[in-house]
Amino acid sequence: MISFQLRVVIKGRVQGVFFRDWTIQTARELGLNGWVRNRRDGSVEALFSGDPTAVDEMVERRCRVGPPTAAVTALSAFPSEDDPEY
Repeated sequence: MISFQLRVVIKGRVQGVFFRDWTIQTARELGLNGWVRNRRDGSVEALFSGDPTAVDEMVERRCRVGPPTAAVTALSAFPSEDDPEY
């Protein structure tokens, strides 16, 4: 199985709206490894690792929308070789 890894930074109303917990749950449902954390600037940063199709689904479809109480205004994604363990 080919593994693909992306780091993303998500901006908007993404802290205080359960974005991190939602991200962990959604990534696990897609069979992904990685981590997620709040950043001081109010954004959320995450690393997703796994099947390329699942990583793309997580980044391009799920994280661009987020949970119902979030309001994503920007998302940047770039390749990463960081440790994907939660």
